[in-house]
Amino acid sequence: MQWWAWVAVGAILLGSELTFVNAQFYLVFIGGAALLVGFAHLVGLELAPWAQWTAFAVLALVSMVLFRRRIYERLRRRLPVMHLGPEHERVTVPEGLAAGATCRVEFRGSTWEAVNAGDATIPAGGRARIERIDRLTLVLRLEE
Repeated sequence: MQWWAWVAVGAILLGSELTFVNAQFYLVFIGGAALLVGFAHLVGLELAPWAQWTAFAVLALVSMVLFRRRIYERLRRRLPVMHLGPEHERVTVPEGLAAGATCRVEFRGSTWEAVNAGDATIPAGGRARIERIDRLTLVLRLEE
């Protein structure tokens, strides 16, 4: 393959990983390997087509195995924590809720069944923390 084809494939893979697709950094190392093979051919290292493909495969696999996890985890550490559910959010309980008792609460524009999973009674108008969701029931504890 010509040097410019390797560079083009590498640039497309790098660009797609960094702009369109979140492939967890796999395409970065495959694209980087293609760029290295293309630049090696450009600077005068003439390789047979089978040797180019072998070098590409070895570079991609070795760099992926040795560096991908460390680099990906280092970059992900800076991302904010994403909460996927309503756990740890707060609700106002409209009526006194004894331990183990249930009532209806409003949460995010809907009415939910809620149960007090704590030992203390949640007073009327008191704030409670959502511990988890059990099917369609919010499991609450008194906010401390």
